[in-house]
Amino acid sequence: MTGSYRAPEISHRFVLDAVRAADRDRFLAALFAPEPARRGLLALLALDHELARTRTVTREPMLARIRLEWWREAVAEAAGDAKPRAQPIVESLSETARRHGLTAEQLTALVDAREEEIDGPLDVLRAGHALADLQLDVLSVRDAATRQAARAVGAAWLMGEGPERDALLAEARLRRGEIDAAALPILLPALALGRPMSPWRKPIALWWAAKRGRY
Repeated sequence: MTGSYRAPEISHRFVLDAVRAADRDRFLAALFAPEPARRGLLALLALDHELARTRTVTREPMLARIRLEWWREAVAEAAGDAKPRAQPIVESLSETARRHGLTAEQLTALVDAREEEIDGPLDVLRAGHALADLQLDVLSVRDAATRQAARAVGAAWLMGEGPERDALLAEARLRRGEIDAAALPILLPALALGRPMSPWRKPIALWWAAKRGRY
């Protein structure tokens, strides 16, 4: 039955450790979400990291496509009714998908966006929007202003420094007075795209920004 699956605790711990090691800024921001949404955000970030790793774990396009096809099948299982395959990220994602009503189509959209990177540059808008939409569903945030801000931050995260990224961040910050505060855990990473912060200062800066509703 959809919604009844519970992942092993060891799988959630694997996901937490993986995201903390690979993506500390977004890991710290996700901690501001309440449970069980926090686990959901971490599962999505772990999936995103695995998909992004495709371009580094293999340079052979055919093998890269096989790897992404494995994930395409895995996320479809995660959103389905049957027991998912025994892989920690898939198991944690399965609990997230069924608890929050994430569809196979939504999850597959994130995989499809990453496939473009095999033969050319990543479409940062497509990939950033796909992840942001999933995150917003986990946080139960539906309003248009917050979605626009979250999508802008999601796309900016995938860009290098430059005027395009600055424009996206400015667009997101223009919405600060309209956003649903529940979405701050996925908006706070915008702070990491500004001036550099020392590792010890980041948690404090994120806490202060969350308290003020800034990003």
